[in-house]
Amino acid sequence: MTESLLSPYRVLDLTDETGHYAGKLLGDLGADVIKVERPEGDPARDIGPFFKDIPHPEKSLSWATNNTSKRGITLDIETADGQQIFKKLVQRSDFVIESFAPGYMDGLGLGYKDLKKLNPRIIVTSITPFGQSGPYSHHKATDLTSMAMGGLMFITGDADRPPIRTTIPQAGLLGSAHATTGTMIAHYYRELTGEGQHVDVSIQEAVARILFMEPMFWDFDHYLVQRYGPQIHRGKIFQTETWPCKDGQVTWRLFTGVFGKRTQSLVDWMNEEGMAGALKEVKDWEQVNFSKVTQEQSDAWETAIGEFFKKHTMKELQKEAQKRFIFLAPCYTPKEIAEDEQIASRDYWVQVEHPEWGASVTYPGAPVKMNLTPWKIYRRAPLIGEHNVEVYKGELGLSDSDLVMLKQAKII
Repeated sequence: MTESLLSPYRVLDLTDETGHYAGKLLGDLGADVIKVERPEGDPARDIGPFFKDIPHPEKSLSWATNNTSKRGITLDIETADGQQIFKKLVQRSDFVIESFAPGYMDGLGLGYKDLKKLNPRIIVTSITPFGQSGPYSHHKATDLTSMAMGGLMFITGDADRPPIRTTIPQAGLLGSAHATTGTMIAHYYRELTGEGQHVDVSIQEAVARILFMEPMFWDFDHYLVQRYGPQIHRGKIFQTETWPCKDGQVTWRLFTGVFGKRTQSLVDWMNEEGMAGALKEVKDWEQVNFSKVTQEQSDAWETAIGEFFKKHTMKELQKEAQKRFIFLAPCYTPKEIAEDEQIASRDYWVQVEHPEWGASVTYPGAPVKMNLTPWKIYRRAPLIGEHNVEVYKGELGLSDSDLVMLKQAKII
């Protein structure tokens, strides 16, 4: 095992909560990520939930999760002194990631055109709701509007109800993941040419990007994909897709045609336990044409299937489905994900020490294993201004009196 993938490189992270995850990814890959906060701390520190349900800017679990592997400094970049300090940091850095409104950084003299004069190799990645150009570029957005205008909400939720967003904010995570990808592509180009560039990330487009099938169906057939939920619409009938079982839920769908053998495998199992019911009437599931199946027929099949699933636990259904090549999977809760033996066997969960909390906390680890350049959490999220002395005094050469004056002026 050698040093981490990005250990020679430094990132200045000016993002809000929509872009924190991008800096975390770069930090977990080994980059020296310096989170730059306003002197009073990032407003995202007030986002709950909080450790032991105690609201406090140093106890935000959202902050802790999305800011691992970063150092932290405070700096008011709207002041002249703050801008000069930031420019000195840029000269020692390789990347800047930010999520201000388009034109904000330019107005401070800190936009890409200004920073590349100081450091031609600098890569500036901007994460905004709608990108740097276009009629919506200056519109504000929440996770809800980004999910809605990116199209993801339309296919989320039950088919017989209005669109709905998923639980915790996701749009910023998608934007951050795409920002990290774009940043690394720009970095590869820089390694070839020595030239940095500006990476423009639209969260709306990042959300739309994951809808890889739905726009395609519309483009080719003008078919509007319907929401999946406990039931999906197939032809002229509704089919159940999520089923209650003895201790939770599983996902399974009745297949015909080329996958009809998988349905037959379930029917055979049900028949062995005397529970096949109306399904025994079908002789060849590969030949079943759903355009000719009535809702009454489908309901009779699903009644028998539903009773069978309720008789078994998720583990029983999963284990037997593996043996019989049945397309079935358990629907895990967060608790069940945390206890899953497969994930545990790959050491996915990691312990991160929080001395200020007097606790060791379990975090999600690396989803990718690299045997030479590890992807891992290197440190917990920073406290407010935790590394001011380390960066300003140790690296920029400022004196103790300089730091006192900067703090009194609320620049740091």
